[in-house]
Amino acid sequence: MHAIVPPYLLARIAAVREPAWARAAEAARATLETSPRYRSVRSRIRMSIDRDGALVFEGAPAPDRTISDAKQLERLPGTRVRGEDDPPTGDTAVDEAFDGLGATFEFYWDAYQRSGIDGAGAPLLATVHYGRDYDNAFWNGERMVFGDGDGEVFVGFTGSLSVIAHELTHGVTEYEGGLDYQGQPGALNESLSDVFGALTEQHRLSQTAETASWLIGEGIFTDAVQGDALRSLKAPGTAYDDDVLGRDPQPAHMDGYVQTDDDNGGVHINSGIPNHAFYLTAARLGGAAWERAGLIWYRTLTSRTLSPTADFTAFARATVAAAEAEYGEESEEVDAVRKGWAGVGVFDDGSAAG
Repeated sequence: MHAIVPPYLLARIAAVREPAWARAAEAARATLETSPRYRSVRSRIRMSIDRDGALVFEGAPAPDRTISDAKQLERLPGTRVRGEDDPPTGDTAVDEAFDGLGATFEFYWDAYQRSGIDGAGAPLLATVHYGRDYDNAFWNGERMVFGDGDGEVFVGFTGSLSVIAHELTHGVTEYEGGLDYQGQPGALNESLSDVFGALTEQHRLSQTAETASWLIGEGIFTDAVQGDALRSLKAPGTAYDDDVLGRDPQPAHMDGYVQTDDDNGGVHINSGIPNHAFYLTAARLGGAAWERAGLIWYRTLTSRTLSPTADFTAFARATVAAAEAEYGEESEEVDAVRKGWAGVGVFDDGSAAG
């Protein structure tokens, strides 16, 4: 199970003994104890007018979404409540999940001509209202699952597009050969989801690298929490700083790499390092981050040359190779990638590939 809220954060909430946080603590404990058990291609027609005034019809893939309602039970898939051709239901979680799945599909198609998670138009499935006060959203290998949050620390997770795209990208990574969910490969797995989660949101909002927030999970905390989001690619370690939750533990540089047996070897913590390398690359290139920096990372992910046990250095070298293949060895894109990885201490400097 790939979940958006890391276990160390849930454990911190679960350990709180203050009466005011009793509901959140109980919800976090229940979320930690839960062990969830766990594909027709649609098309759409776009019409445009060419220079001669002729009507042009263009076919493109369309999402095939189904949203189910678990009705606060921990059973999947739940009751079907909205399909691709159905109108909005009025249930905020259902309709936000439906829209978020669609926005993620649109991003991958518009940016990289990828039709869905598997690249072949597989249906997009989601379940909302999972469990009671369930403090997470996750991809279980088949569908997206959203809890409603406890109302004290977390609100519902369907309102954050970066969360939805993050979790669906775990599916993309799996279909492209996968990265072992342990240690540095696991941190890369998490980082890829953060990168494309952020890019999906930027694509939806037509933001540039300069204007984007680079936050993951913005808006999922209640007003009682001192924090903006779960993670920041621009400034790892600054997403939240709260008396109850503690301070965001993500490092932005290899100097701060965390050696731990928890969280599959720190996959949610150490992902801050490759996250920041991507941000530095995208910021140096400027413009829409999905167009060049994102394309390089996408080519790397889909090259089928990555070992499932790739560490940060192996992945960094693969991004350089992808940039060279796409733009040429002496291109500014290659230079930006090298300097991005140098900026987080994976490469020794901005000119050497490690």
